[in-house]
Parts: sequence; structure tokens; C-alpha cells
Amino acid sequence: MTRTITPRLRTLVLLFLAVTGALLAGAGPASAHAALTGSDPAQGVVVPKAPDQVSLTFSENVSLNNNSIRVLDPKGKRVDLAKPNNLTGTTYGVQLKSGLGKGTYTVAWQVVSADSHPVAGAYTFSVGAPSTTVASVGDQDAGGGVVGWLYGFGRYMSYAGYIVLVGGAAFVLACWQRGSGVQALQRLVVGGWLTLTAATLWLLLLRGSYATSGSVGDIFDLNLLGQVLQTKTGAALVSRLLLLAAAALFIAVLFGAYDKREEGAEKRDLTFGLAIGGTVVAAGLAASWAMAEHASTGLQPGIAMPVDVIHLLAVATWLGGLTALLVALYRAPADTPVGAVAVGRFSRVAFGSVVALVATGIYQSWRQLGSWSAFTDTAYGQLLLVKIALVALLVGIASISRRWTRRLADTAVTETGEVTDAGEEAEEEAEVEKETVKASAGTKEASVKSGVSSASAASDTSGASGVSGAKGSGKGAFVDDDSEDPERAVQLARQQAAKDSARQKRVRDADPNRFGLRRSVLAEAGVAVALLAVTTVLTQTEPGRTEQDAKATAAAASSSSSSSSNSSSGALTLDMSFDTGGKDGKGVVRVDLDPAAVGTNEMHVYVQRPNGRAFDIPEVKVAFTLAAKKIGPLPVAPDHVTTGHWAANGVQIPMAGDWQIAVTVRTSDIDQVTVSKNAQIG
Repeated sequence: MTRTITPRLRTLVLLFLAVTGALLAGAGPASAHAALTGSDPAQGVVVPKAPDQVSLTFSENVSLNNNSIRVLDPKGKRVDLAKPNNLTGTTYGVQLKSGLGKGTYTVAWQVVSADSHPVAGAYTFSVGAPSTTVASVGDQDAGGGVVGWLYGFGRYMSYAGYIVLVGGAAFVLACWQRGSGVQALQRLVVGGWLTLTAATLWLLLLRGSYATSGSVGDIFDLNLLGQVLQTKTGAALVSRLLLLAAAALFIAVLFGAYDKREEGAEKRDLTFGLAIGGTVVAAGLAASWAMAEHASTGLQPGIAMPVDVIHLLAVATWLGGLTALLVALYRAPADTPVGAVAVGRFSRVAFGSVVALVATGIYQSWRQLGSWSAFTDTAYGQLLLVKIALVALLVGIASISRRWTRRLADTAVTETGEVTDAGEEAEEEAEVEKETVKASAGTKEASVKSGVSSASAASDTSGASGVSGAKGSGKGAFVDDDSEDPERAVQLARQQAAKDSARQKRVRDADPNRFGLRRSVLAEAGVAVALLAVTTVLTQTEPGRTEQDAKATAAAASSSSSSSSNSSSGALTLDMSFDTGGKDGKGVVRVDLDPAAVGTNEMHVYVQRPNGRAFDIPEVKVAFTLAAKKIGPLPVAPDHVTTGHWAANGVQIPMAGDWQIAVTVRTSDIDQVTVSKNAQIG
């Protein structure tokens, strides 16, 4: 009874814990991008005289270079003087040239968050009065373009290489020690090391361009490379390369001296030493991510970094071990198949890894996940829902693999009731067959020698009268016996051994339990590849908590600015969220009307993405309607000033009343929507 209930309960617990952990924490390293929380001059304001400097305030400390903050005049020329500097806390500023004229100025910024991810944005302010401007920074997409794609691919390959390297070695040491002599597993682990090493060098080369210009031509800029080596990310990548040298020594021992060592106390001691050394190296490699990304910033970094290391180790042990198991099931020699005992050990190791993922995931959820609404309102949350589905699918397939494992174990039960490793039985059977082949070869060789001796004896006992006939007969007999010489016997023995190996492979592949296990593990590996891809994208996506905090800060600043403006000059500010339904159709539109009185008014329209960045869309239209007096709609087509900014002068409001202000936003050729709010004008 216990034998049938316990595995099912363990499978249910495994599924519950995995899904819960993914739900709460995302089961992967999530970034904490910096967000612009304030600026001076503020976005969209009109100041009476040109300021001496422009300052930006971020949600966390950021890294700057000479081009991190650029201020452009209406003609598109830079008017900032020197490298930006840290003014106080998380506020950074840049000095401006003196004697700036009236008009609309553009502030473009691109910085690197404390978690190593570049972020960018732009906004405008005006001196004296708004004006048209030719300055255009486009829709800044920090870390995007060709370089961004190449960098993301490098991150994916580095994670994949780490998982295969660590998980493959752990599978050999903890689950199947005889696998150290299997060439396919050796190639897998060495391939993981090579992939991680190449990807680390690749990221180091791309980092300068990725964090600054995003230009392919800057990839080989040695000056940028020198700057990268002085950053936290550069130090982490260099330390990873040094640890990979230690990992190479570990691999050499694992597949060299360890594989050749006979079973006994000495090999057990070597196993313990390799386990300790391998764990230290694997943890150090995981720390090279934790020390440069989100775990090193924000709340409780002293706790978050070790938790992140454990999380990465658990992921590598689970998914990397799964890859090693798949290779063993498909590529292990016929005389050394992976048995049920090894598969059962990995099942237990995988279960422990998922428990570790849950424990670390709960902490990460408390630290940075944010509200439940972020699952549907942010890109990070939507990706996280996809990842949750993949985790659930992976664990579901794993439960099928466990059933095949139990059936495979049942077939290894002997008649006396003892459970043995099917791989060990196959190896012993192969050794017996080899000895049989050797004995057969020896028998054939003895027969050949016996035939030669008999021919010689017959020649010695023949009479004088039959000498020539006996010689002829003896010569013919000798030729016949010579056709079965020792070399021929060895060749036949090799052919027989090859046939026996092929027969064993056919028997192995014909086993329905082993065949079913191979298919389910292959399906697990396929889902794991997709899961790793989603995780890699998540590490480069602004988390829901950060995005929502930025929204709240921007809304508070807008409300404060609006209140101040209303109290001093009677100006009106309205914020309206919109969703055109397209691929990139969500945002916020803000309408500023000054002085919001009967007669001539000046109107500014600002369109932003949900994260506060300027949104460059094809068209914006505004209409005013006074339903009580049946006036309107009065259409207004504002002029495009710069990215995310439209303006119109001479907007006429004929009388006071509760006016409906409708804004039509078009984000593509076919996607548009109209949003509206009522406001008292006059």
C-alpha cells in the first residue's frame, strides 16, 4: 500500500511546491532596473529663464559616462558642458552653457542600473515659451538593437553552459559514478565548460557597446573594454573566467584519475573531495551573477546574494542533471546502460532541488515581486505567467518519468527479492559474455595447433614407398588448417563481440519501460530549453514592482505639479490611460491647458509609456465638447514637437462650463482609441 501511495503524494507535493515557488518568485534571477523618479526642470514645464544645470533623480544609484545625460537645444545641438556628476544620493546633474535662448529643450539620458541593465529615456522643457524643435532621440531602447540581441543570446548561452557544466558533473558524482567513463557524458560536461567560457568572453566584449551606444562598430573599441573592466559587471565576468580555470582542473580529475580509480576507500575519499571542491567552484560561478545583478542591490543584499547563489545551484542541479540523464539514456554504451538505481537517485536529487527553489523563491517574492496586479499589468508579470505554465508542465512530465522509473526498477528485482541496478547486471552479463568469447577463441586456437601437430605425426610414420604421396597429403592438410590461424580466430571473436553488443542494444531499446523513460525525459528537456529562454528574457525585463513604483511616483509628481499649477495660474492638467489594443498600444496621455479659461489657451499633449518613458506615436487629436450648451466637438490638431510631445497655440474656448476633453491616440496604421475626461474650464 505504501509503495503505491507515497510516490503519488510526492509527485503532488513536487507539483505544488514548484508552481507555488514560480508563482511567488519567478524561479529565476529578476532584474531591478532603475527608474527616473524626478527631474529639474520637470518634464513639460516652461521656466522663465534658462537653468544653470539639469538634474535627474533615479530610484537607485546608477553608473554614468560622458554621454549619459545630453541636453539638446531646439536646433538639436548639445548645450551640456561636461561629464555628469553625482549631486546627492541618487540625483545626478550636468551643467549647461550660459546664455541659452528661448525655446523647447530636449533632455536625453541613458544610464546603467545597479543591477547592470542599461535604461534610457527623454523628456522636454521650455525656456520662455515652447517652440518647435528638430532635436529627436527617437524611442530610446537601451540594450536593444543588434547588440542587445547578441548580448541577450550570450546571456542565454552562459546560463545554458553553467547549467550543463554543474548539473552534468553533479549527476555523475551523486547519481551515476560509472558515468565518468562514458564518453558521451564527458563530452556533455566539457561542452558546458566551453560554452560558458566562450559566452563569458563574448559578454565581456559586447558589454561596452551594450551599456552605451549600442553600435556594432563599438564592439571592438578597446577604450570601452577598458571602462568595462573597471565596472562591477566587468569584475564579475573576469572572476568568472578565473573560476572556469579551476573548473577545468575539476573536469580533468573527474574524467581522468577518478574514472581510472578502482572502487574502495580511496575512491570514496576522492568522491568526497571532488564533491566539496566542485560545490565551491559552482557556488563561486553562481556568485559571479549574484554580485553584479539584482541580488547585490536593494533590500538585504547580504542575504539576497547567498539566496540567489543557492537558487542558481538548484536550477543547475535539476535541469543540468536532466540533460545528463537524457544523454545517458540515449548515448551510453550498450554494455554500460544507466540503471534504475541511478535514475531513482536523480529523481530524489531533483525533488530536493525543487524544494530549494521554493525556499529561495519565497524570499525573493517578499523582496521584489510587488502586487498581484503586476502579473497582468506589466510585461514582466505576463512573462512570469508563461514561466509558471512551463514549470507546471515540466513537473507534470517529471511525474510521468517517475512512473517509468518505478517500472524500470521493478524489472531489476531478482527472483530472491533483492533490488539491483539494471546497469550493474548488464555490465556483469557483458563481462561473462566477454570471458566466454575469449574462451571460445582459445579453444579455436588450440584446435589449430592440434591440427598442425597431427599432420606432422602422420608425416613421420609414413613408409618410404609413400613418402611423396604423404608429403602431398600432409601439405594439403596443412593448408586447410592454416586457413584457421590465430589472427582469424581473434577476428571472429571481435565479430562475435560486436554482434553481442548489438544484441544487447536491441534488447535495451526493446525494453518498453526504458523506451518510455527516454521519451518522457526528452520531453522534459525540451520544456527546460523553453523555460531557460523565458528566464533569460525575464532577467532583462523591468520587474513589475519597479514599473509600478515608477508609475506611482510619476503620478504623484504629476498630481503635485498639476495642483501647484492650478493654484498659481489656473492651468489645467488631465491624465488619461489608453490602450489601442495593438502589440504596443498601452500608455498614458496628459493634456496641459493654460490658462484653462475662456478665450485663447495654450495646449500641450504628452504621451508616455506605462513606465514613464516618452512614447513616439504617429498621431494625436484633441476635441472639446460642451454638451450642456450643445457646443462641439471643437477639433484641435496639435503639432508634433518632439518624442512624445505635441503642442497647439491659440486654442479657443468660447464659454465657461464643464467641458469634455477627448483625445484620440493612434499607435499604428490601424490601432487607435479615444479617451476622454470632463473638466471645468473658465
